[in-house]
Amino acid sequence: MDRRLTLYILLGMLLGVIVGQTLHVLVDAATIKAEIAPWLKLLSDIFLNLIKLLVAPLVLSTIVVGIAHMGDSTALGRIGVRALAWFITASLISIGLGLIMVNLLKPGVGAPIPDVAAAAKAVGEVKHLNAPEFILSIFPKNAFDAMATNNILQILVFSIFAGVALSAIGEKGKPLVRGADALAEMMLQITGYVMRYAPIAVFGALANVVGASGLEILKTYLELLIEFYLSLALLWMILLGIGAIFLGKRIFTLIRYIRQPMMIAFSTASSEAALPKMFEQLDRFGVPRRISGFMLPLGYSFNLDGSMMYMSFATIFIAQAYGIHLPIATQIMILLTLMISSKGIAAVPRASLVVITGTLAMFGLPVEGVAIILAIDQFLDMGRTATNVVGNAVATSVITKWEGMLEPEEGEFVEHPHAPAHTAADGRAGLELDPTNFK
Repeated sequence: MDRRLTLYILLGMLLGVIVGQTLHVLVDAATIKAEIAPWLKLLSDIFLNLIKLLVAPLVLSTIVVGIAHMGDSTALGRIGVRALAWFITASLISIGLGLIMVNLLKPGVGAPIPDVAAAAKAVGEVKHLNAPEFILSIFPKNAFDAMATNNILQILVFSIFAGVALSAIGEKGKPLVRGADALAEMMLQITGYVMRYAPIAVFGALANVVGASGLEILKTYLELLIEFYLSLALLWMILLGIGAIFLGKRIFTLIRYIRQPMMIAFSTASSEAALPKMFEQLDRFGVPRRISGFMLPLGYSFNLDGSMMYMSFATIFIAQAYGIHLPIATQIMILLTLMISSKGIAAVPRASLVVITGTLAMFGLPVEGVAIILAIDQFLDMGRTATNVVGNAVATSVITKWEGMLEPEEGEFVEHPHAPAHTAADGRAGLELDPTNFK
């Protein structure tokens, strides 16, 4: 199954769309919402819960082991500086390209404007991002609470301290390093088991979305969808092109290795769902855990290329829908605002909409315009989430090559260890058995 997982996920996506559209046509909306949607959602929620089970211990153990084995705190600082330089550059490219494309294509002109009262109700109360609160939230006051709530940024901070400290105390810390290494391997083994359920989760997620909205809604917003996905395709070409400058022909190998986490992210619209599989595939591509363990959690908070493009694209789209002309100077200010406010949004539910709403309010644009894109936000979210995965895979691989730490690639599929089965002891190993069992 591991070797054919991509095929099974594709089949799950296709069946999900077919079943969802069939339900939408044949069953009334109230019945779908009350009786069918909860069961379809259950299929994907089980998968997402299992992924959340993996993320915290996997990130913690991976970073601790990677930094402890690095044996050089200066290298860690250098990697961090290079990572931030890449993230800032990628952010400018993503947001800037979004602004250029939305100005060239003008998808908002003539877009349907919802009723103001209904729109305000649909948007709901939005909690604006507060920069001091966000900065404070990066630093954990309780490591166990950070683990329990899957706060990746806080886990990252604690893990860096723990990894550097274990490296400093040397021999005394080796038992903990070995324990963390075993924990990382165990979590990747569990990832292998959980991924076997991914096609069913993908089926449930897409059947639920299409069943509720139907494919007809795509016709209404066809221009926006086509032009946004075209913009995403250009961003992919730019990111992969820059990656090719560093990686050469291995960029094609990287694309092949990350297709599974990319498809999982696309179909579930969750970057978190793809993270465990990303670790595994980058291991096989040749990225050492000491870099992927540091880069991926950092990237999932600060390098969401697809989400950043979406925010600039959607902000100007809403202005166009209301016939509001924004001069270039204002758009540059929006770009700079999004550069700052988009950092760390991964921890906020429907974070892109929160940032867009805050930006609209800041520049005096109609906040209720967010309701225009709410109807198809899930379909837009799928594309931007897959782009986030591509952006972070390229960033991690490029920094690894830049550091001169890229290893030879392994096979794309490596057989996981198997728990002993059908043994001679048949599960009775270590027991002092009563002979009456066999009489």
